[in-house]
Amino acid sequence: MLYIVLVLVLAALGLLVAALITANSLWAWISIGLSVVAGLLLLFDLLRRRKKRAAEVPVEEAAEDSAEDASDDESSEGEEKKPEDVEQTVLMPAAGELGDAEEAEEPQRTGDPGEEDSDPDDVAVVSELETEVVVVDEYPRYHVTSCTWLETRDTIPLGIGEARQLGFTPCALCTPDAEIAGQHREKA
Repeated sequence: MLYIVLVLVLAALGLLVAALITANSLWAWISIGLSVVAGLLLLFDLLRRRKKRAAEVPVEEAAEDSAEDASDDESSEGEEKKPEDVEQTVLMPAAGELGDAEEAEEPQRTGDPGEEDSDPDDVAVVSELETEVVVVDEYPRYHVTSCTWLETRDTIPLGIGEARQLGFTPCALCTPDAEIAGQHREKA
């Protein structure tokens, strides 16, 4: 269905170009007609998929109800079920309930990662350094190169002192101030 719509849209585009080149309004009207047909096909396909999805839900519910009725009938006959006969359903926990509260959260992949709550001693140390950090255009944070938030984003390398002077703030995920200050203290 989508291929048919694609062909209709491409044909409409071709006819529109032909109408502009030849100054013939007939081609423009045919282009408009093809576009309307393509839109109607998309609408028809959407409605057909919704109807199909709605029909599947009651069938699944009816199957579950009949399975429950059958299990009630079997258990009422006094037969004991063996553990290997019972089919177990494993439920996956909702997001945020996968681990202990003490475990670290999943790194944030989209949006702004938040600002590191830097120790004033770390800020004093890193402001004087020219260790390279990276920034991402249109985001106000600077990061160490191993930050998980960066993934495949295009980065711009800067010295950490320059990044702070330009108004960039440290990322809360990779904590560049704490990491770089710690490395500097180890060297000293």
